[in-house]
Amino acid sequence: MSSAIKLPTTREVVFERPSKLPTRVAVETGALTHQGKVRPNNEDQFLIARLAKSMHVAKSSLNQTGQTRFSHDEGYLLIVADGMGGAAAGEWASALAVETVEEYLLNTFHWYLHQDGCRDNELAAELRLGMENADRSIFERTAADPKLKGMGTTLTAAYSVSEDLFIIHAGDSRAYLLRDGELEQLTTDHTVVQTLVASGALSAEDARHHRCRNVVTNILGGPHPGVRAEIHKLRLQDGDVLLLCSDGLSEPVDDSSIASVLASAPSAQDAADHLVELALDGGGRDNITAVVARFRVAG
Repeated sequence: MSSAIKLPTTREVVFERPSKLPTRVAVETGALTHQGKVRPNNEDQFLIARLAKSMHVAKSSLNQTGQTRFSHDEGYLLIVADGMGGAAAGEWASALAVETVEEYLLNTFHWYLHQDGCRDNELAAELRLGMENADRSIFERTAADPKLKGMGTTLTAAYSVSEDLFIIHAGDSRAYLLRDGELEQLTTDHTVVQTLVASGALSAEDARHHRCRNVVTNILGGPHPGVRAEIHKLRLQDGDVLLLCSDGLSEPVDDSSIASVLASAPSAQDAADHLVELALDGGGRDNITAVVARFRVAG
């Protein structure tokens, strides 16, 4: 559980149009969450969802009545949210954020239009709007129940369709990508300490033990409205492994251990299980969540 203040951040994102038609990508996923050894409750939430166009045949002369057909193309949505606010407020905030984003993608988000490869910036704007809707939903909930005032949550999400992977992020949960044995942290921690590191006032090593390392500056909800979405777009390669996790995992488990598990685990679920186990072995002082996705790109 983290405390929160908000600082201004600015990020400009420019996307290029892909030069070829969408490629089929197989996705294997796994996830696990644990309350840890110290916290009395689990304020982390996660979601893994597959998006596919469907058509239900109500009546037909072709002997198809009652059938539901699904498109070959599909997308995937992965989310990790780490709530804060004390008592049950953190659980409310993270759950509401996940549910709002899920509802938005189900009923508003035109994910399948992206497959013509010409709407990257429109898609990014829709993803940003989904996070802003979740931020607004949290504030509406706190207005209706003063006991929840100040509750907030991080949110780190990944959306993939074909070879395109979008990351949308606010807070200090993280997204990592393992590619060709090398681990890269895709997201930036929105914390006071990371701001000091970026300015050169603090070393990365000292940041790991700084007393303000859990003070986040950009979340959904919290003391003030106005979440700022950090968005990245990547082109997936065959064998890529993605990890979304809360800081209950990234703090006690170092990058080399994360890379080793993601590279060697026999399945995505085994990787998630092992990473949570390592975080518990490291003390389990916070809630722990890992969501893992493996991507196989057709030749």
